Amino acid sequence: MQVPASEFGFIGGSGTHSLRFPEGLEAPGVQVLQRDLCFATPFGESPPFTCFRLEGEDGPRTVLACRMHGWRRGVTRRQASQQVFWVLREAGVRRVLGEGGVGAVNHLLRPRDLVVPHDYLDQSMRRDVELEGRYLLVMRDALCPELRALAVQEAEKAGRFRVFDRGVYAVTDGRHFESPAEVGLLRLAGADLVGQSLAPEVYLAREIGACYAGVYLVVNHAEGVVGPWEHAELEDIFYRESAHLGRILLEVLRRAPRQPGCGCRSLRKETLLKDLYREEDPSRPGRDEGM
Repeated sequence: MQVPASEFGFIGGSGTHSLRFPEGLEAPGVQVLQRDLCFATPFGESPPFTCFRLEGEDGPRTVLACRMHGWRRGVTRRQASQQVFWVLREAGVRRVLGEGGVGAVNHLLRPRDLVVPHDYLDQSMRRDVELEGRYLLVMRDALCPELRALAVQEAEKAGRFRVFDRGVYAVTDGRHFESPAEVGLLRLAGADLVGQSLAPEVYLAREIGACYAGVYLVVNHAEGVVGPWEHAELEDIFYRESAHLGRILLEVLRRAPRQPGCGCRSLRKETLLKDLYREEDPSRPGRDEGM
C-alpha cells in the first residue's frame, strides 16, 4: 500500500487515547479520508494510521495521525517508533505534533496543567533508534520554537488549562511509573515533567527533516513529589479532558504554516562518516583492496 502524501503528522499519546481523533471532536473543516492504514516498513508493519484533510488558514492540508500508546504484542517501542517515522518520511511530512499525559516532577505544577516543553532529558534505554543513521543530528532547539509558540497561543486561547510555555521533559522507558528515588534524581537533574512520549520521536523527527513539538497534560504528581496520587483522579483526567486537549491540537495543526519559519531543518547535518553510508561503487576499491 502506498503511503499518502501528507504535510503534517500527529502522534497521539495517552492524552487523547480515549478519543476517536479527529472525528470524535466533531470540529468543522475536518474530513477523514482513510482509516486503519497499515504499511509495510523495513521495521515491520506499522500501527494503523488515519489520513484526514483539515481546512487551514491557507487552504486545506493533509494530516497523517496515529497512536503511539497502542502497544502491540511482540512490537517494541523502538520498532513502533521506527515504523511510524518511516511512514511519515515516505509521506513527505515536515511538521510533527505530539501529545501525552505526564507526571509532574516540579512540585509547582498541578494535575490538569498543560506544558509545552522546550528541552528534554533522555533517561530511556532506547539508544541508537534511527532509520538509517546518515545524518548528524544537532539537538539544539530540539523542540520547534515556532510550533511551540503556536501551541501555547492555542492553549491559552482555549482557557481550559493553566499553560506553561517552558519545561524540561525527562523521558523514561515505562510502562511502569517511576520510584520516588528515581523521581528525586530527575528533580536534581532539572526535570519538570516525566513521561515516555518524547524520545525517540524527537530524534527521528530531526532525522527525517521535520519540526517536532509536543503538548503534554499533567495527570498526576510523580512519586514522592507531593503525596500519593489517586487513580480515580487520573481516570477522570484521561476521559474528561481528552476532547479539550484534542481541540487545541487540531487548531495547532490548522494554523501551522506550511513553510516553516524556524531553523529546525538546518540542524540536520550530513554525517562526517560518509564511507560508512556510501553507495556501493564497483569502480572503487573495496576494503580488501587496500582501502
